[in-house]
Amino acid sequence: MQALNVSLTPGASEAAAAESTAQSAAQSASKSAEKIAYENNKLHKRLCRLVGQAIGDFNMIEEGDKVMVCLSGGKDSYALLDILMTLRERAPINFEIVAVNLDQKQPNFPADILPAYLEKIGIPYHIENQDTYSIVKRLIPEGKTTCSLCSRLRRGILYRVADELGATKIALGHHRDDIMETFFLNMFFGGKLKGMPAKLQSDDGKHIVIRPMAYVKEADTERYAQVRQFPIIPCDLCGSQENLQRKQIKNLMREWEKKHPGRVDNIFSALSTVAPSHLMDRNLFNFQDLKLDGNANPNGDIAFDDEPCATPATGVIQLQLDQD
Repeated sequence: MQALNVSLTPGASEAAAAESTAQSAAQSASKSAEKIAYENNKLHKRLCRLVGQAIGDFNMIEEGDKVMVCLSGGKDSYALLDILMTLRERAPINFEIVAVNLDQKQPNFPADILPAYLEKIGIPYHIENQDTYSIVKRLIPEGKTTCSLCSRLRRGILYRVADELGATKIALGHHRDDIMETFFLNMFFGGKLKGMPAKLQSDDGKHIVIRPMAYVKEADTERYAQVRQFPIIPCDLCGSQENLQRKQIKNLMREWEKKHPGRVDNIFSALSTVAPSHLMDRNLFNFQDLKLDGNANPNGDIAFDDEPCATPATGVIQLQLDQD
């Protein structure tokens, strides 16, 4: 019985190989797209969980609140607005959201971008036009840090706008890294153990300021901004200053995390695990009236030790004397 030999012409063989390669590439691209979509979905869920947890832990948003989201055009405030819109649809309470942007009249500021974006996503918004840029440039010498004055001017304007809009909460886009950076800035340069709280009352006593992204890492907001393709608007004031102390602190923290993974997490945890009796603030703890009462105190000096220091069985501590 003769075998049937089928031979392909060179052209047919090349076409078959090309088709096989194309199919393989398509399958690979499909798997890659599925993986990316999966990771992006995980990121969105994580952000919703962390923001929801912070809101719950600090009772940031309550029934009937009107939350004014301060939208700067940066990645963090975009992410905050986006996640709050998601949570509003899922929350067991009813609350409103209004986005507010302060147009500080910086040169080359693209004034059309934010209104177009906010109209596209269907959120109520207000653009407040105030030329704080000229004030800052006039009062702050060239090369000096502008953040402090710019922040004070911006805060006063936003408080007024919140009153005019009837907002009950003012939401800012600061994340976990911002909070820790502020803590170290105050400690290194201000001589204070003071951070950036997740919820506080304004200095005029009329507003509640909240930071729903207090538990969110900056790396996640950076990636989320790329995923969502937010129309980022750079700042020509603080964003243009390369030698800010905050940037130095940011670099320090990144170096810590690189060399000692987990250190930054421990620092953040420490901000919410405070032992006033183990600091030195006499206004925070009544050292003056501290006296022995014979009662065991779980918050006493042994609290920070891993294990109690055992006393020898004899009850006498032997000292090793210097022989010199």
